[in-house]
Amino acid sequence: MSIRALVYGDVDLNTVDGSAVWAQSMTRCLAAAGCEVTLLLKTRVGNERLTAPLDGAPGVTLRRPYEESLLDDLGPRGLTPEQAVALITRLDSERRFDLVVLRGRRTAAVAAHTDALAGRLWTCVTDVPQTATGLTSAVVSELTDIAVASRLLLCPTEELRGFLESSVPAACGKSVLFPPVVVPPPEGAVGPGTPRTPLRIVYTGGFAPRWNTLEMTGLPAALGRRGVPAELHVIGDGIHRDPAEWAKRMGRALEDTPDLVRHGGRPHEEALRLAAQCDVGLSWRAPEADTDLELAAKVPEFGALGLPVVLNRTPMHEELLGPDYPLYAGEDLDSVADALVLATDPQTYRSAAQRCADASGRFTLERAVERLRGHLRLALPPAPGGVAPERPLKVVIAGHDLTFFTGLAEHLMALPGLEVRLDEWEALHTHDQYRSRELAAWADVVVCEWCGPNALFYARHKRAGQRLLVRLHRFELHTEWPRKLDIEKVDAIVCTSPYYADLTRERAGWPADRVAVLPNWVDVDQLDRPKLPGAQHTLGMIGIAPSRKRIDRGLDVLAELRRRDPRYTLAVKTKQPWDYWWVWNRPEEREYYERAYRRIQRSELLADGVVFDPYGPDVAVWLRRVGFVLSTSDDESFHLAPAECAASGGIPAVLAWPGADTIYSRRWIHEDTGAMADAIHSIVTEGRFDAVRAAARDEIAAKYSLRRVRGLWTDLIISGGFPEPVRPDGTVPAIR
Repeated sequence: MSIRALVYGDVDLNTVDGSAVWAQSMTRCLAAAGCEVTLLLKTRVGNERLTAPLDGAPGVTLRRPYEESLLDDLGPRGLTPEQAVALITRLDSERRFDLVVLRGRRTAAVAAHTDALAGRLWTCVTDVPQTATGLTSAVVSELTDIAVASRLLLCPTEELRGFLESSVPAACGKSVLFPPVVVPPPEGAVGPGTPRTPLRIVYTGGFAPRWNTLEMTGLPAALGRRGVPAELHVIGDGIHRDPAEWAKRMGRALEDTPDLVRHGGRPHEEALRLAAQCDVGLSWRAPEADTDLELAAKVPEFGALGLPVVLNRTPMHEELLGPDYPLYAGEDLDSVADALVLATDPQTYRSAAQRCADASGRFTLERAVERLRGHLRLALPPAPGGVAPERPLKVVIAGHDLTFFTGLAEHLMALPGLEVRLDEWEALHTHDQYRSRELAAWADVVVCEWCGPNALFYARHKRAGQRLLVRLHRFELHTEWPRKLDIEKVDAIVCTSPYYADLTRERAGWPADRVAVLPNWVDVDQLDRPKLPGAQHTLGMIGIAPSRKRIDRGLDVLAELRRRDPRYTLAVKTKQPWDYWWVWNRPEEREYYERAYRRIQRSELLADGVVFDPYGPDVAVWLRRVGFVLSTSDDESFHLAPAECAASGGIPAVLAWPGADTIYSRRWIHEDTGAMADAIHSIVTEGRFDAVRAAARDEIAAKYSLRRVRGLWTDLIISGGFPEPVRPDGTVPAIR
């Protein structure tokens, strides 16, 4: 059965600019990914530059609210956000969409409060404030509502994704990268390969102060003064009207400037052909745009045509083209003219054009379609074997804290053939007993997260033929609940490591065949992000309370490394011990942290080498600057942080706490802090950082990826299949 998608952008497809081209390319990508796509237009079609290639395309349906009279009170400027959402909801009620892709914050905010669309929104994050001052409490609240209601947030750049996740906690885990899409150039649309005389400079898109479009009209004259004949070709017709005086000046400049060739708005394919007939692309913007967290689509688009691009030097552009790219421009017109003079040198021209062509390979239609298919598999997984969608398996997930089960629960709820309900207890002993009893009578399978009072309750109320699965964490082993649990009522006790499975059997006296090992999961796809410069010299620790996490050992490692190289630092992402009343009320705990923090303050080696970062879900963003995550605890049941580090492209560094070698292979385990410091320093100084971190990522992805662990849990819930534990050597056995 085909996946049905609706696309709506708060954009006018009569004007050729980046946002309008987005609507066309998103529709094409979804159709190529196998979706049946409905593109809902915002305005009456005045020209068909962008809609004509889609009209009648396989798998694509255009809905025209004005021409079809879909609403009675349509205004002259297109659908309002409220009208758009009302129309989307109506079309959805006629034939349900599997996903609704929206662009435009105001429209997404209205949709976020529409219960009928919740969980199916794929929101393209573009028009959000991109500075801390712009993120007022009202904006953060609005973005939080959008994130909560969305299944995915599509971010055009890694920079914008990181900014969003750092500012809006609800966006963490939902933000995925979806860069601008460069459609294949028309046949024969290829740049000249060498600069010509006169030099033809091309700009495509709208005209606005932020994009320096008025200033760039002075380029032909500036180049003429340098003895370089030049023409400026502009393709586009959307002049921003604010401020009005600027718009008038822009219009006059387009009409009256010598050696400026105005092509007006053209169909996208024709615009590409015209651009390919020029020599150099232009994406020069005002200084205030240097901090933008979006990439102008014209940059990779020009590169795909074989044209070099003159553009601002920004961290994003340096990451794309390299810091030594020759055609960066400064703030003033003279710097742009100087860069264009450089482009007249054939060798410089060819080098820059090749750099831009290589970079454009990241943005191809094929890459976008592949990326979309991955997101579709995540959001709309196929029905697993052993279930019938017409008679779904009824599953209850019960617990007082489902934080560690969220990624699994979302997957189970998305699976056809499973009907999943949550029984979220207010606290360990507090819950709605009537609802819990009702769910116990309804369920075919009950999954208890934590072996606590919830497990005792569902064991007492277990029905004949019902299956009960209980996941046990470290802390329950030190309580009375496992001893009180009637193990004969439990089909599987799930532990996260072989060591704790053995310890559970020993302490609880349970039969070996009732205890299964399913590891914790690592969201490799979310964590896999480019490292920031200097990451190899940054150690990390996540969570340092209670004292058994042993930050003192982490400080020992840092001190040893800083004796050798002062560039080493330790980033600690954590709540503080005084944030946990049960930690801070214990005198020995308080004394331990006071001693550790005095050591940091008074040590010449440590005083400027330790940074404390706030606790929060933005771990993937934080890990971009971390090269090694330390696990220096006295004991752990699993310790996810080193695995997350490996998934992020870093390297785990683990002390030999009991059971560590049943989770991590020996190459990441060290006998003491001195050996750990030696290993880290040798990896960095011997130039092995990239090779070692690639091996770590591959190992963790094979053993603990969210995709694999979801499959293990799905098999256990549906068929009761017990997996064998992953062996320390990294091999992954099949499910029995």
